[in-house]
Amino acid sequence: MKATLVIFTLLTVMHMGATAQTEMIAHRGSWKNTEVPQNSIASLNKAVEQKAWGTEFDVHLTKDDILVVTHDQDFYGIDIATSTYEELLAKKHPNGESIPTAEEYLKEGLKQKKTKLIYELKTNKLGTERTLKAAELSVALVKKLKAGKQVEYIAFSYDACLKLKELDKKAKVHYLNGDKSPQEIKAAGLSGLDYHLSVYKKHPGWIGEAKKLGLKTNVWTVNREDDMHHFIDQKIDYITTDEPELLNSILKK
Repeated sequence: MKATLVIFTLLTVMHMGATAQTEMIAHRGSWKNTEVPQNSIASLNKAVEQKAWGTEFDVHLTKDDILVVTHDQDFYGIDIATSTYEELLAKKHPNGESIPTAEEYLKEGLKQKKTKLIYELKTNKLGTERTLKAAELSVALVKKLKAGKQVEYIAFSYDACLKLKELDKKAKVHYLNGDKSPQEIKAAGLSGLDYHLSVYKKHPGWIGEAKKLGLKTNVWTVNREDDMHHFIDQKIDYITTDEPELLNSILKK
C-alpha cells in the first residue's frame, strides 16, 4: 500500500512538472496597447483584467522615506531620491494620476487574488544604504498589509535580494542582474533567476539547471513572437512582456 502511494505521488509530481505551462507577467502593468501610463494604477488594473499571472511594478525610495511606484530615477523630471513625496505630487501622469505610493498600489492589487504583484525594488542612486533602507521598508509594508502570499520581490541589487530574504524567510525573491549562476542563486537561498533574454541565450543550460535545483526562471523583456516561442519551448516558468495581449494569445493556443 505504501509503495503504491509513493509511486502515485511520484507520477503526480512528474505529470505536474511535464504539464506546467509558462505564465505571463505584464511588464510595468499592461500599458503599451491599452494606452495608459506605465506603473500606474490604471496599468495594474488592465493587467488584472487581462488575467495576467503577475504584474510587475518598480519601487523607489524618496528623500523622506516614502516608497513610490515608477520606473525611472525621476518622475517627469523630478529626481526621486533627492525629493520628498510632496514635491513629486507637483507632476501627474497624462491620465491625471499622481505617482502612486507602494502602499496605494499594493492595496489596489490586493482587491483581487489571482494576479501576483511582482515588486521590483529599484537600486537607489544614493548608494547601498538607501537601497537597503528601501528593502526594510518594503518588507515592513508587505507584512503590514498581510500581502506576503501575493507579492514576489525582484531586484538588480544582490545585497537587496539577500536583505529581503533575511527580513522575510518565506518571501519569494528573484535576482535580476544576470551575473549569478543557478548554483550561486540556490546557495544564497534565493527563489529564482529573473534574467534578460540575452543572458539565457548566452547560457542556454541555465534554465534546465535552475529547474533541477528547484529554482524558478523568468525572462525579460520578451516582446517578439519568435522569442516568446523560443522560451515557451525551453519550458521557462514566466515570461515578462510589454505585449501581454500577444503572449496571452500564444499561450492559449
